[in-house]
Amino acid sequence: MKIRQARVRRETNETKIEVDLTIDGKGKSSIKTGIPFFDHMLTLFAKHGVVDLKLRCNGDLDVDAHHTVEDCGIALGQAFFEALGDKKGIRRYGTGFEPTNPFSEDAARSASSATTEQETAHGDARLTAEAYVPMDECLARCVIDFSGRPYLVWRGLDDLAHKRLSEEEKTQDMSSAFRFGLAREFFQGFANEARCNLHLELLYGDEPHHVVEALFKAFAKAVDFACQRDSRIAGQLPTTKGKL
Repeated sequence: MKIRQARVRRETNETKIEVDLTIDGKGKSSIKTGIPFFDHMLTLFAKHGVVDLKLRCNGDLDVDAHHTVEDCGIALGQAFFEALGDKKGIRRYGTGFEPTNPFSEDAARSASSATTEQETAHGDARLTAEAYVPMDECLARCVIDFSGRPYLVWRGLDDLAHKRLSEEEKTQDMSSAFRFGLAREFFQGFANEARCNLHLELLYGDEPHHVVEALFKAFAKAVDFACQRDSRIAGQLPTTKGKL
């Protein structure tokens, strides 16, 4: 079976990025962005998403971290879009589904016999991937659909995204300096270029490191589930529209 992988090289006046991605990997990574905390988050993503990822970024950190973080999201999204190819045979289910969820595994088994009315109600027979990840006092949720339509939903972090940091917080912990707004820019860049619906929500929690780590881990698990191959639909597109 063909290994799904991609190589992306992206260069602007602000960043120079190299990404080597293998979706069918082992969780190995080599990350150097110049931002240690961000390196940690991308390493976690590769580990828990079970992808192999090599990423190098030389960005204008003398200005700030914004361009580096956002552009890494853009480049990683481009890599996933290229590596997934036509998306035939990939699955869309994950953990945390309610029994009544129309996109549950049971619903998948009966998707072939779905009525026109059901297809109208739910759009098509695609399944989405959903993951909840706890991190001590935090709980984050991520739901993703590689639908070909870019859209980011970012909930539960409005009060944290542009929090004014005290001087003590800035020097106390690198995760405090890594603003929540930066994480949003990464995920927005990824969603735009991977052309996926990406819903991220902090259900509760407030410790900066825990919040960002829970989001990246939930993102990793949802991506993992969504990209897995489903032998029941090998060679088939997981949509009634004929194209994703």
